[in-house]
Amino acid sequence: MKITEAAKTLHTTPRTIRFYEEQGLVKPRKGENDYRYYEETDLWKLQTILALREVGMSTGQIKEALEGEVNREAYLNLQRSALYEEWLQIKDMITTIDEMLSKQKETTLTTDDVFTLAHQLKVTKQMLKNWKDQWNFDEQAKEYDQSIKTTGYRFNVHEHYQEALTKVSELIEAAPEEWGVDIGTGTGNLAARFLENGANMIGVDQSEEMLKVCSQKHPKMDLRHGHFLSLPVMDHQVNFVVSSYALHHIPDQEKELALAEMDRVLAENGRIAIADLMFENKKEKDRTLALYEQEGNQEAVEAIQDEFYADRSILIDWFEKQGYAVETLQLNAILHVLYAEKRNI
Repeated sequence: MKITEAAKTLHTTPRTIRFYEEQGLVKPRKGENDYRYYEETDLWKLQTILALREVGMSTGQIKEALEGEVNREAYLNLQRSALYEEWLQIKDMITTIDEMLSKQKETTLTTDDVFTLAHQLKVTKQMLKNWKDQWNFDEQAKEYDQSIKTTGYRFNVHEHYQEALTKVSELIEAAPEEWGVDIGTGTGNLAARFLENGANMIGVDQSEEMLKVCSQKHPKMDLRHGHFLSLPVMDHQVNFVVSSYALHHIPDQEKELALAEMDRVLAENGRIAIADLMFENKKEKDRTLALYEQEGNQEAVEAIQDEFYADRSILIDWFEKQGYAVETLQLNAILHVLYAEKRNI
């Protein structure tokens, strides 16, 4: 169809469509007399662009999101992810205003309170806005499963990998028909264990290529584009949350926000299990790094410093303050499993 018809179909204007063409976001086929002809793929891309612009993404961000081969399902996934992120930001703003009103009713709202609450909201929004995958998992997706080597390295982050996944599955004890979400699902190696037991799994990942591979391996999974700080899942929707080898990819100052997101989507009496690279506490991290330095194991030192291995004691403290019963298991010097069960208060 021509540009006028395309604009009418999408409830926009030809001028808007031309602008996105100029920005390189869409490239329709040109026919006789240089008329633009829009195929179905072009319409899907334009509809996604319009939706992402509506929730505040810049043309540069949209261009980055749409790079590479994207199918109809991926377009819809991107839109859903952006809408969830916008929804969560609105919820945060409402919560901040509610706190201000509550203090005002108690005649205790001060100027400092206003600045503090507003700053907290700004920091949270900035974290969401700046979140990105700095390790480029799209490029790793096709060879990811083959790259998981449990032996043969001087510093092996995947040592006890299978044991960790098994322990997470055992701790969760998913019943058939329960719903779970796997954050940073990758190619679905952890989620597969729950699918085998008849559970329904939502797989969340920021990498479209990882989601493609996962879809091929596990076509029954509900795969969604998203990340730790903005889960594309409604409040209290799932019975359990799991994650493996993913939490160490977000900075320490963002980890509590990630835990809060897990708590948000979890139903009453829900369970959380995390298998990840972490240390018992800061003292243990310093001791371990010093030991690797003495051994001359620079590979280990650089690997730890390149990522954000958690302080397990901080995670435990957060969960316990939220009313969870927590237990932990250490599989090796850097790999831990943390299990938290939501108490019915």
